Amino acid sequence: MSVRQMRIGSTSFIALAVATISAPAFAQNSDADDQPSDAKEIVVTGSLIRGSSEEAPAPVDVIGAEELSKQGSPSAIDLLKNLPNSSGIIGDANQFDARAQGNEGVASVNLRGLGPQRTLVLLNGKRIVQSGGSGIPIVDVNLIPSGAIGRIEVLKDGAAATYGSDAIAGVVNFITRTNQDGFRASADYRYISGSDGDYGGAVSYGHSGDGGRIFVSAGYQRRSELQTVDRDFTIQPYPNNPQGGWTGGGNPGNFDFNATVGGLVFTTDLGCEALGGFRSLPGSSTDRCFNQYGLFGNLVEPEERFQLFLDAEVDLSESTSLRMNALWGHSETRITTSPSYLPTLPPSANAAGGGGGVFQIPTYAPALRDYCRVYGAAAGCLTDASGTPLAPALAFPVLFRPVLLGGNALFPGRGSATSPRISDQMMVTAELDTALSEKLNFTTSVTYSRYDRSFGGTDTFGDLFQNALAGFGGPNCAYSSTASRAGLSATQLAALAGTNGCTFWNPFSTAVQGNPVTGQTNPNYAGSRGTNGLSTAPGAGLINDLGTLDWMFQTPNTQAFTTQFVADAVISGQTGLTLPGGEVGFALGAQYRRNTYSRRYNNISNLDFNPCPGTPLNPSATCTPQTGALGFLGTNRNGDSKGDVYAAFAELQLPVTDAFNVQLSARYEDYGGAVGSTFDPQARAKFQLTDWLAIRGGIGTTFRGPPSQSLAGNLTSLQIIGSSFRAIDINGNPNLAPESATTYNGGLLINTGGFRASVDYFKYDFTGPIESEPVAGIVAAMFGASGTANCGNPAYAALQSRFTFTDRPPLSGPFGLLVHDRLLRHGWP
Repeated sequence: MSVRQMRIGSTSFIALAVATISAPAFAQNSDADDQPSDAKEIVVTGSLIRGSSEEAPAPVDVIGAEELSKQGSPSAIDLLKNLPNSSGIIGDANQFDARAQGNEGVASVNLRGLGPQRTLVLLNGKRIVQSGGSGIPIVDVNLIPSGAIGRIEVLKDGAAATYGSDAIAGVVNFITRTNQDGFRASADYRYISGSDGDYGGAVSYGHSGDGGRIFVSAGYQRRSELQTVDRDFTIQPYPNNPQGGWTGGGNPGNFDFNATVGGLVFTTDLGCEALGGFRSLPGSSTDRCFNQYGLFGNLVEPEERFQLFLDAEVDLSESTSLRMNALWGHSETRITTSPSYLPTLPPSANAAGGGGGVFQIPTYAPALRDYCRVYGAAAGCLTDASGTPLAPALAFPVLFRPVLLGGNALFPGRGSATSPRISDQMMVTAELDTALSEKLNFTTSVTYSRYDRSFGGTDTFGDLFQNALAGFGGPNCAYSSTASRAGLSATQLAALAGTNGCTFWNPFSTAVQGNPVTGQTNPNYAGSRGTNGLSTAPGAGLINDLGTLDWMFQTPNTQAFTTQFVADAVISGQTGLTLPGGEVGFALGAQYRRNTYSRRYNNISNLDFNPCPGTPLNPSATCTPQTGALGFLGTNRNGDSKGDVYAAFAELQLPVTDAFNVQLSARYEDYGGAVGSTFDPQARAKFQLTDWLAIRGGIGTTFRGPPSQSLAGNLTSLQIIGSSFRAIDINGNPNLAPESATTYNGGLLINTGGFRASVDYFKYDFTGPIESEPVAGIVAAMFGASGTANCGNPAYAALQSRFTFTDRPPLSGPFGLLVHDRLLRHGWP
């Protein structure tokens, strides 16, 4: 946790006509069939007092059923995108938004732009469990059935005193219809050029009578894929936009063919341009091939969602009713990515030719021999008189990858790698409501909700990749394991490579037939130009074997489960005390919440099964720290956490005069352990100056308790370091305390004729916000542009001690000293 103070202030002005989406709390904008004249007294969002004055001072905007209908019954996320006080939301499967890592396809609410984790989302006044993404915890409003919504109430002020944790920026309360009679059905289609369009539908049924009521709703939404190449503005030439999807680590990649002469000098694969790559500085020591990975991505990912909702209420007696809600939602999307990721972890000594800090293509590899024969001296190959390379080709982990511009043959079509994202949510609520008297009401309820999230992935085992480069790849290789090669000389290894079921992998452009997206063909593809005296049979080293790719290309999977149990009891009503404006209202209550979080990794991405890069080849492999075997995506161990929260709260409504109303509230929450407790009071007031003009304002403190997963263990996520994603472990901190904010708000309400408007001012003074530390900033501060800027600087000793490096090449071996020196000068401390 970074403890600091942060002040945020802003003013908003909203002026809308009769069918307004911005109205004071007392203007419910309800349709007759949603709130009949004999409906029970409702609880306005922002107050727990049943039957409280409609002139309550809470700043609430209401989107009623009529307005929803006029907007074409939009989805929840479409509505929230258009709310003037909501900004920076997550709503689409956008893998390039750092906030959406692991949350692709999940939709958030982000009032005031303070972050979705600081907006409390309710369904019929009840908390909804947050998703278990690897990014920030958010409530997935995509799984709220839009066909069941009667109105949406947005409380634009901090409301922790009323609702508890997470309501710093405000509250969004989705309220379902309660008095539908008969069937409703709706469908929509949105035409989008280049895709199959977006479409969906909803059906619902409601009935009331004989002391009971039932409402059932089902919804379906489909969003179609839109590829990046379907819009001509997306993919730009490298000189126009070098940061727009171009990578210096691709395939065709960058290699050093003469590391023994003049040190490491990486140059481009000379097949770069024929396949659509960009060659930066031909003939120079900084000659690089840049690949456009954006060709393989999507602007819009395909999404599919289902929702079911049931609401039933029965009168148990004249004074008591039981209401039960049940919600189930399911969504599926995916991320469409580069055909393969960078193998950022260098191979270990357990791989054939590994251990030197770089990947090696040995001199005996058919791919290297053929590449040097095709391109000759122009490639920089150092060969003997027969054309045989005298030195292996070296590949730096971030300057090449197994496949890219040729696509990934394991995925049909464009060859883009795809990774699924699947979510399931359920929520069950039971509420018992009893009228103790004409002026007192007692409500007790329990709510259980659960969110299950599955994240697929694709990546490469780096040591298996190196083994294949050295001729010991494939699922049937008799010499793939470390033990099977133990004690063999270099000459013996060269003789065994590519035999007894072992295969080679060709990392050069000579293995790529063409670019499946642009249609460009490769004139030097080994399978089309003849053998040059070398076999081009799959697996022989020139044309890559699909089985070898499948063997080293892995599919990690992570599953996250979050649950929330809430039990509360509230007594509210009128005190019998009278002020000039009316009777004083009150509410007293208590609440218990239990939150749990679990994360499960499959064997591929679980450190208990693959703790080190060499583990797939040598079960006894060791490494410090344990980085896992995947080359790019992070790995971790299963983890569980839980937290219990106890709360007590109170509220008073004081109608001082007919024109002046005051609301006072306070809440105490206890998190136990090192987290501790928090007490938060709040005061709001509203004064009706004239029939058409009112002013309102409030001040209070509000808070957000640390999620249980932030207190223990760690999560692995991708974050941008420099210009590239890197796997980062985000460690929990058991000493986190609730963050707090003092909130101020003021506003004017204008309501005259057919014109309504509100002007709001708000300010938040934060203390101790709970945030992940800015990893990219820490790296930049420590190492700067040179990569060694503050290494060894005593002033940075504390910061330097926090870095643990996953692999530092050894200072021995045929290329150890050379590689180590070069990597130090190129920014690998």
